Amino acid sequence: MLEQLKEILVSKLKVTPEQVVPEATHEELELDSLAVVELSLVLEQELGLTISDDELLDAPTIGDMVALMDERSAKV
Repeated sequence: MLEQLKEILVSKLKVTPEQVVPEATHEELELDSLAVVELSLVLEQELGLTISDDELLDAPTIGDMVALMDERSAKV
């Protein structure tokens, strides 16, 4: 899931690949609330994962987002 999230962040949200590490925070990646809304939409469209922007904002790091994605993919 980390690689999938990394690919989305790099291709869609213009984050540099080196920045996408499990301990990186929203602030370090410069993901504002609008970018997180976009990420939520892309996760649903491309991976079929329903994760709200609020849930993504509540996940403080990339690692936490990946854990949330793993949890949701297990339910699909």
